[in-house]
Amino acid sequence: MSTRAERQAARQQVATYHEVQLAALVQRVAEAVDRHRGGELDAFEVDEVIFQYQRAARKLWTFCQTTGSQAELTAHIIQRVAEDGEAIDWWERGRPHHRS
Repeated sequence: MSTRAERQAARQQVATYHEVQLAALVQRVAEAVDRHRGGELDAFEVDEVIFQYQRAARKLWTFCQTTGSQAELTAHIIQRVAEDGEAIDWWERGRPHHRS
């Protein structure tokens, strides 16, 4: 059983991770809007980016929801992935799946 301080530290670690990852997703949308303003993308292409953002942000939010011991588990996953030199690609996870 972990201490209250350990649970709080885990929740903080997850909250920080969530904010950093969400900022990266928002940056994708900002870049698409800038490209639209510059004439590189049409409104439909920007809409596709926004749709993918929505899906990715929802999956990230679900992953980062921390209640009870789940915060510690999520913090452990975040730490393990970082130690392995890997990253969870939330943008890719938000990509719509097309049925064949």
